[in-house]
Parts: sequence; structure tokens; C-alpha cells
Amino acid sequence: MTERRWTSRLPPEVWDSLLPALLLLHVLIMWAPTELPVAAALTAALALPLVWRRRAPLTVFGAVTAAALVQWLVDVQLPADVALLVALYTVAANSDRRVTLVAVGVVEIGAVLACLRWTTDGAFLTPFAALTAMVVAAAVLGVNVRTTRAYFAALRERAVAEERARITREMHDIVTHNLSVMVALTDAAVSAQHRSPDKATTAMLQVAETGRQALTDMRRSLGVLRTGEPDAERHPLPGIAQLETLTGQMCAAGLPTGLDVDGGYTHIPATAQLSVYRLVQEALTNTLKHTPTGTHANVRIECAAETVTVDVTDTGPPAPRLTRAGHGITGMRERSAVHGGTLRAGPLPGGGWGVHTRLVFGGPAVSA
Repeated sequence: MTERRWTSRLPPEVWDSLLPALLLLHVLIMWAPTELPVAAALTAALALPLVWRRRAPLTVFGAVTAAALVQWLVDVQLPADVALLVALYTVAANSDRRVTLVAVGVVEIGAVLACLRWTTDGAFLTPFAALTAMVVAAAVLGVNVRTTRAYFAALRERAVAEERARITREMHDIVTHNLSVMVALTDAAVSAQHRSPDKATTAMLQVAETGRQALTDMRRSLGVLRTGEPDAERHPLPGIAQLETLTGQMCAAGLPTGLDVDGGYTHIPATAQLSVYRLVQEALTNTLKHTPTGTHANVRIECAAETVTVDVTDTGPPAPRLTRAGHGITGMRERSAVHGGTLRAGPLPGGGWGVHTRLVFGGPAVSA
């Protein structure tokens, strides 16, 4: 593991210098002293530019091609010609299709010239086919690397976009709900400050606690809250168990809310429980914001082995929510879709408003 970390810290130029070093070493060992100066100079001209191939692929390709042309003119065959294939691969891995095709054409012309000059006994076709195959292989390998790199870059961008959308949904739900509750509690405290100071004090304490809950949820959503911190222990990750607190909070804010949880929920994953909580939170917040005093709400959660059904209904008029749907319902649909659910929100036949969805969190139902 230590060796792997050490090698991963080496700059790319170190790895790219290995092939030039081996080619120069081969020339120094194998070439006769009388031919060594020319062979060494041409090998250096062909191989040394590869050290900078990642920084300037086209420049390096041009330098290697020019060196290969000089080599052809002075009629010296060298193993360093492999540098052309490396340079071609680098161009294909870092350039568009048109540039890659031009580079392939240049190297292919070089292959024709090399076969015309250095093949013997008229054996042109076989070495030309071999060189062409190597040229095509180098280009295809480079194109595949470029395509794979682009694919993973797209995946990273998609993951970033999804994370940004998730945080946006979380911020919307947290801010909208808690501000709505805090405004309602503050209004109640102002109304009760003279005739019932104790109730006003209780309402303001609930405002402070709601604010602390909002700050904790925001820090958690942004990834800056550690598990061991006191705020994390005081305000755990919201789930089905926290729905009772949520409905109590709504009652204190002036929206009488009933809660019915059918079935055990300890087997439900935390992510699905968080989605259930946020769905209920957003639905009740919409009711609190868009319905008159005297409206009642009811929350029903049905927990099964692999699904959880959420129903939030109220007795308020649907008209304000039909004209002011906003981003809340859109966010609820997105949350529901993450778990394979389809959210329905609209007026109820007997009056009032209802939100319904069923989340899938495991087993064959997920693939279905």
C-alpha cells in the first residue's frame, strides 16, 4: 500500500520519461561506435518529446513526425519509431475526431514511405499491413480512452447535478417548513402576550427550538454536521419516528394534525424514512400556508415489508393550492420518484386536499 501511494505521487513526466530512457539505452548498447552519434541523436529527437506529450499532444506529435522525416531522409532504421505510435495515441486520446484522422493519415504516409525504402525483395504488402494495423490500434486505443474519459466526466457532472438538486430540495423543505411554523408561532405569541403571557412564552420557546432544528438540518444537509456533535444527538436524522414531533409542531402552529402509523418501520432504510418525513413535512407546510384557520389535517403511514404508503389529507379548500403549487409539489414528486413512487396531489372527492404516494425500498418490487 505504501509503495502504491508513493508511485501515485510521481508526476506524469516521470512515467513518460521511461520509454525515452529505454530507447536511448538500447542505442548506446547495441549500436556500433561509428554509427552511434547519428543513431543517438535521432533517437533523442524521436523519443525525448514524449516526456511532454500530456501537456502538448499536438506539438509533441509534430516534433516526433519531423524527427521521423529526418530519420527517413538520412536512411537510418531505429526502434525509436515506436514514438510515432505513442504520439499518435496521445493525440487520439486528447483531440477530436478530425484531428485524430489527420494524425492517422500523417503516420500512415510515414508507414508507406518506410515500407518503400526499407522493405526487401519486393515484400511491401506484409510489412505495410502490419504497420497499418499498429497505426489503427494506437488510434483506436486513444479514441477509446478519450470516450471513456468523457463518459466518466459526464457521470461526475450528473452526480454533481443530482447532489445539487438533492440539497436544493432539502433546503427548500427545511427553510419553507420551519419559517412557516416560526411565523405562525410568532403570530400566536403576539396575540397571546397580553391575555396569556405563559402561552406567549411557550410559543416563543417553540420558535427558538424550531430555529435550532432548522439550523441543524441545514448543517446536516450541507455535510458540515458531525455525528458526535451535541446538535446531531439532540436533533437526529428525521424519520418516521419524528413524525409525532412534527405533527405536534404543526398543532402548536395552529394546524390540528392527527397521525396514524400502521405497521413497524424499523426495517425501513434511513433514506426512505427521511423521504417519508420530508413528504409529510412539505404537505403539512402547504396546508399551513394555504388554508384558513380551522383546517384539520391527518397523516397516515402504512408500513409493509418492502413499501411504505404515505397519505396526507386536510379539510381546507383546494383553490389556493391549485393556483399556487410552486416548487413544493414538484419537489415531492422528485422525492417520491427516487424510491419508485408516483405522487398524486389534488382535491379530494368529499372536499379538502390529499397527497398520496407509495415508496418502494427493497426486494423484487424495486426491479418492478
